[in-house]
This record gives sequence, C-alpha cells and structure tokens, in this order.
Amino acid sequence: MNHCLARPFKRLVAAVALFCLAGAVLAADYELTTVARDMDEPWSVAQLPDGEFLVTLRGGKLLRISEGGAATDVQGAPETYYAGQGGYFDILLHPDFSSNHTVYLAYAHGTPEANGTAIMKATLAGDRLENAQQILLVSPLKNTPQHYGGKMLFLPDGTLLLTTGEGFEYREDAQDRESELGKILRINDDGSVPGDNPFTGENSSRVWTYGHRNPQGLALDDTTGTVYMHEHGPRGGDEINVVKAGSNYGWPAVTYGVDYSGAYVSPFTEAEGMTQPLLYWVPSIAPSGMAMYSGEHFPQWQGDLFIGALVDEEVRRVDLENGEVVGQESLFAELESRIRDVRMGTDGHLYILTDGSDGQLIRVAPL
Repeated sequence: MNHCLARPFKRLVAAVALFCLAGAVLAADYELTTVARDMDEPWSVAQLPDGEFLVTLRGGKLLRISEGGAATDVQGAPETYYAGQGGYFDILLHPDFSSNHTVYLAYAHGTPEANGTAIMKATLAGDRLENAQQILLVSPLKNTPQHYGGKMLFLPDGTLLLTTGEGFEYREDAQDRESELGKILRINDDGSVPGDNPFTGENSSRVWTYGHRNPQGLALDDTTGTVYMHEHGPRGGDEINVVKAGSNYGWPAVTYGVDYSGAYVSPFTEAEGMTQPLLYWVPSIAPSGMAMYSGEHFPQWQGDLFIGALVDEEVRRVDLENGEVVGQESLFAELESRIRDVRMGTDGHLYILTDGSDGQLIRVAPL
C-alpha cells in the first residue's frame, strides 16, 4: 500500500448549486487532501480521538491508519461472508470510547445458504481487537448476498441503531414486523433489548422502524435529536427519511421507483399509515454514506446532510432549514470516483472514502 500523501486537489471557484427544490444553497471553497490510498473496497471510516482512523475493507479487513497515512491490519476481527454485497460494513466508536475503547463492527455473517447482518462488539487495544463478541445477528437468515443495510448509529440515550436490508428477494419481509429484514433495529450497547422499543412481539422486540429496502445511511442532528436515514430504491426512488420509532416507511407497498425490468413494484407512491420521505431522487443517485455537518471549519454547512453518490460520483449536500429541504449542491465531482462513505471526523473535518480496488481516504478542509 502506498502511504504517501497525494498532492492536494484544490477548488478555486464555488460550485454551482442544484436547485432541485426552492431556496438557495451557499457554496464554499475547499481543499481535498488524500490521507491514504490503494485500499481494496473500503466501506466505512471512523476517526479516533487521537486523529488516527479505522477503515473497514469489505473483503474482511479492518485497518488502523495513522494521520500520516500508514496502514496496519487490526487483528482479531471476525470472519465474514464476502460475496455479492456482503462483507464488512460499518465501524463505529462507543460514545464513551475515550474511556472504554469499545468499537462496533457491522458485517455479513454466515454461508451462501444462511447469512445475515451481524454486529461485533470488541475492545480496541492498539492494533488488535480483544474481548470480541457477536451481540446481534439478524433473524431470519437468508440465502441471498444482497441488501444487508449495515449502518449503525448511537442515539443520545446510549442505545444503538442498525439498518438491515430486505435481502433483495425477500421484499415482503420489510412489511412483516416478525422479520428483522428491511428494518431499523434498536438495541442497548451490550446487545440486550431496550424495554421501550415500539413492538413487543416474540420476534419483533428489536424492531424500531420497518418498510425499508436497503438503508445504508444514518445521521443524527445533535441540536434537535432528529435521526435521518437514507435508503436505496430500485430504479429511482432513493429516499431520505426522518426516523421515528414505530413508523412504516412503505417498501414495497409504496415507492417512487420501478423494478429493474421497468415493471411496477407498486402502483402507489403513498398510502395511509405509511411515512412519506423527506426527499427522494428519480433517477437514483445510489446513496452511500451520510453525515450531518456540525463542525466549525465550514459555518455555512452546519446542519446540512452530506450523502455519497455512487452512480453520480459526487457528494450531494442537502441544505436543511428548520428540518426542511431547501436546496441541493453537487460537490467533489472532481474526484471522478464513486463515493462509498462520508463522515465528520472528531477534528471537525469531513472525510470521504472512494469506492473500488484503489479506494482513497480524503480530507475536506477550507482553503
């Protein structure tokens, strides 16, 4: 792996706003600097308090990357089912990581005949994971290597959310609360079930929301406590949703997309009792990671969502005002790369992971 810093990309002219909805978008000048490169299928990044990074590679590796770009394999990570869209997914620090050094890894567990999304909890000790234990395995298992979800988020009350996909060929399970496919699940940090989850059925006690296709983005607005989620539609119908406990987000009963064959998934885009998206895209942008910016480096971006776009090879900034979408802006297209993850680091900078066999970790800083 080449650990040298690349020559920074510089942007000297403000980007043109995409006025998809009414309202103006404030642009900003920025500099893109490559922190690390030549990573094989990176999926998620988390910045440690000391400024170093943890990066998951979908094939089943966890890297610890220094601020200078040197990468070391972290030992003790679990085996994964690496096929189709399966492998390692999200990496997340415990809210009290500075004192307990606890990390959470979402990954595909199992075999071709029986696999599903899982969470491992472990203690990070230098370049090794210790006391590793699987604290969640989605039920039922499936026999498809697609649509795992795999994004995690801690809520202010210390509970943990996990998104799960509906397995592609199990779309009806998204409406079945006794199945954990096509859901957002909520657990305590040790894997136990909170007593105030919205459903109490034998197999639905971990279900927080349902009616999802393949949600791969979660972000928290620290000022309001609002949770935002995005998910992939089929052909069209990618969505951003506001997450509320017990809500049904409609898939596959309602959707703004069509099937890959061009046939209707459903003739309906809305129905009683099903929550409408805050924003949807037709055609699809194929959303990946998502972050809400709250740093000091770009004051004009505070409170806005940043969504990686795999198809469009950009990051889409969604300008929010009082919880409403007032505009969008296309950013970082000069990278000419599929974007896999977007995160705000502990240092207040945005970080981007590009997709593919030569993935890069890139810092966004003001000029």
